[in-house]
Amino acid sequence: MGERRQRQRRVRGVEIKGAAEIEIMRQAARIVATVLKEIGERVEPGMTTADLDAYAEERIRAMGATPSFKGYHGFPASICACLNHEVVHGIPRRRQVVRAGDLLKVDTGAYYQGFHGDSCITIAVGAISPAAQRLMAAAEAALYAGIAQVKPGNTLLDLAGAIEDCVQGYGYSIVEDYTGHGVGRNLHEPPSVFNFRTRQLPNVTLQAGMTLAIEPIVNAGSKHTRTLKDRWTVVTVDKALSAQFEHTVLVTESGHEILSDRTLV
Repeated sequence: MGERRQRQRRVRGVEIKGAAEIEIMRQAARIVATVLKEIGERVEPGMTTADLDAYAEERIRAMGATPSFKGYHGFPASICACLNHEVVHGIPRRRQVVRAGDLLKVDTGAYYQGFHGDSCITIAVGAISPAAQRLMAAAEAALYAGIAQVKPGNTLLDLAGAIEDCVQGYGYSIVEDYTGHGVGRNLHEPPSVFNFRTRQLPNVTLQAGMTLAIEPIVNAGSKHTRTLKDRWTVVTVDKALSAQFEHTVLVTESGHEILSDRTLV
């Protein structure tokens, strides 16, 4: 194992996966995609976020993986569940009831045979407001605008600029405190996959074999956030709605492959 790690190919600290490793990552991401698709289909008013967490853990383990999030830096659950103005890292709770009209963000990961998959969806619970529908559409459009830029030779700034332009076109703001990331042997690994133009983070040139978790977080109001007393749950400072979508994406020789594509499960 030690000798194998020494032979790993890296570019600016970013691991380039080989064919066997990519196939395992496909399986890990497929598990995540399956769980999120099932949660999206089963959510209904009256359920609690703890109910959804228990379901996700059971399904991840049933498919031969372990929850990536549970125990990660002390996080107590298998999913992050965020309602409405909650932005990211929400802890599922027995008393947190999902209600009609809510925007529910569910983020989860699966660790399978040494590699992680990671993805997030925003779910409309019952009938939601036109404003919530538009925000949700903007977040999903921003994700796919970024993914469209994923190909060898392009840079993270190409991806970030496409996301930023999309979000600004809708008149919303991008959360800058939290970015996407590389994903593979570790849940979070280089590079930081930013969603806005910046010179403060390394502008990596993409190469085939890189695997990225791309995850724009879009707020209806201010981009600024704060963390609650539980030291995990992040909310918008102005209590405006927030939406997020995320995929695990492979850079291929000719472009990209969405490993966590829910339409394939």
